[in-house]
Amino acid sequence: MTATPHAPSPQKGRSVAAWCAALLQPVAAVSSVLVLPDPSLTQTLLTAVTMALLAPLMRRNPLAALVLGLLSLAATATQEVPSWTLAVLLVGCDMMIVYIGAVRRRRFALGAGTLAFAAQLACSFSLMTDLIPWGNVLLPYFMSQITGLLLGQMIRERRAHEEAIRQQAAAQAVTAERLSIARELHDVIAHSVGVIAIQAGMGRRVIDTQPEQARNALAAIEASSRETLFGLRRTLVALRRSDADAADAAAALSPLGPAPGLAEIDKLLASAGDAGVAAELRWHGERGPLPPEVDLAAFRIVQEALTNVVRHAGVERCLVTIDRSSDDEVVVTVADPGRGGVVSGTGFGILGMEERVGLLGGRFRAGPGRDGGFQVEARLPVPGAVVAP
Repeated sequence: MTATPHAPSPQKGRSVAAWCAALLQPVAAVSSVLVLPDPSLTQTLLTAVTMALLAPLMRRNPLAALVLGLLSLAATATQEVPSWTLAVLLVGCDMMIVYIGAVRRRRFALGAGTLAFAAQLACSFSLMTDLIPWGNVLLPYFMSQITGLLLGQMIRERRAHEEAIRQQAAAQAVTAERLSIARELHDVIAHSVGVIAIQAGMGRRVIDTQPEQARNALAAIEASSRETLFGLRRTLVALRRSDADAADAAAALSPLGPAPGLAEIDKLLASAGDAGVAAELRWHGERGPLPPEVDLAAFRIVQEALTNVVRHAGVERCLVTIDRSSDDEVVVTVADPGRGGVVSGTGFGILGMEERVGLLGGRFRAGPGRDGGFQVEARLPVPGAVVAP
């Protein structure tokens, strides 16, 4: 069986073409001078065009391109050419130094600059006369190399700074996404698991003496478990959805339903009631729709605050207030006469609520209430609301 020869890769073909063009450049530069021996603008422009032959090689081997450019300068300097033609070649070599300073390490760029300075100086010595002081040649060449190296280094540092900013932004985006996932999972699980734990404890205590209440506790556990699985599934589907499927977000979530909002607040109150806390709702203002992010944040804040009441307050009642009397914000308040949540500690509930409010640009407070007990208050701005002058 005869082996099939491998086709040449496009990268190798481009490299060969770059080297061929670069090796042709010194010949083309000298030929342009010989074809047009008289000083003219055409000669200068043709020399500038030949310098472009070195551009493809600069990206692959900057030092080789610089050496070929210096050879072109030396070969052209041996001919009787106008100063403008030599100036084009000098500027081309200086631009190579800028590029090398921008893409290579400082030591490599310094060596390339020294090589270019020595080559340019040698070409100038061959053309100098006694009427031209050495200082008039040394200083301009020295300053051009230093300027090229500094400019290249500035470009390199700027690119490094921009890359660091991009990496920092990417890391911040990942951190923000992780916090968002942590908040969502905490809010989905903590409330239902708290209710399940309380109902399971109550059912265990009364299963022998009050089987009907034990049956009700099991029913509440089943309902809370299903709700938790539903929320987890919706969250996992949203996390698995790639950016390419973002346009089909509604279709991806359609079998699971929309994200929860204040329209489902009665379920939270009923769940708290099943856990032994009678939650009273007071609603001020209209019950119209809210922006999805505000609606979800308000729901999660009520959910987490009720979870804290059930788990930590040690009371049998609490008050939930939704104030939408203002057009530019919605105020969510959950107050209880007991101990309520814990502001400092190892829990993440209050921290998660504060983060949710902060991301929306609102204000959050959790602490002792005006009449004792504990109170959670969140003021969530409504984007696009028309504020009265």
